[in-house]
Formats: sequence, C-alpha cells, structure tokens
Amino acid sequence: MKNNDILRRLRYTFDMGDDEMMRTFALAGKDVSRSLVSDWLKKDDHEEHVEMLDKDLAVFLNGMIIARRGMKDGEIPKPEKSLNNNQVFRKLKIALSMRDEDILEIFKLVKFDVGRHELSAIFRNPKQSQYRKCKDQFLRNFLLGLQQKNKRDIVK
Repeated sequence: MKNNDILRRLRYTFDMGDDEMMRTFALAGKDVSRSLVSDWLKKDDHEEHVEMLDKDLAVFLNGMIIARRGMKDGEIPKPEKSLNNNQVFRKLKIALSMRDEDILEIFKLVKFDVGRHELSAIFRNPKQSQYRKCKDQFLRNFLLGLQQKNKRDIVK
C-alpha cells in the first residue's frame, strides 16, 4: 500500500485533525508543517500531492505508539528508512495494544477470513521459514475493519 493511503486511512479512522497529526509526528521527533500534512493527505492525482517517504510514515507510526503507550525507556525510537506492510502492521498492533484475538475480530468485521497461524506468520521474523509477507489486500482489509470497529464504537 502507498504510505499516503495508509496515513489517510489512519486519519479518518481515528478522526485526527491536522493539529493532532502534527503532535503525533512531534512525539517521535519530527516537526512537520500543516501544509506538508495537507499535501500528504491530498489524493494522488492532485497537483500539490506529495509522496510520503517510508521514513516519514515510520515516524508517524512511532508517534502513535508513544501517544497511546507512552515513551519506552525515555528514548525516541529511530524510524526505519524503509518500511514494508509487515512493519506497518506490527507498529499498528503495538500502538493499539492488540492481541491476535483482537485482530482476528477486526478481520471478521470485513468478512476477511484469516487463521491464527496465517496471522502469526506475518508477525514472525523475516529470517524464519514460517514468515509470510503481508500483502496490500491483507493490510487494506485490516485498516478497513479497524475503521469499521472504531466508527461503530464511537456510535455506542
């Protein structure tokens, strides 16, 4: 998935305004302007759209972890220079304090059939033989389910 799309989906899911997004980046050690956030959020075909780098998305996800879980050992985590879907998924799992059962419930909301073994393979070390790449469809369905769960919980 494109980093900009992930950022847009997270913004909508958690109803984050520009100020909250800027604070989330700042928690992980990066000051971003409102206009840059706005340019990242613009649709791909917009003339002012700016591609979000992996490192910038890593900073944002690290900021989400800090905002929701607190600072670990008083150190701001270093952002990865390149991210894949597995790393994005892992960071979201950490930020949202989710267990495998929680994630499986989210997939059920969007009628995306995932087994416990398939899920654990995505969170394994890439050097292990059982490791499985997280494909775009997998991450997209997780984000969609997360969005549905979050919006449903707000209504309650």
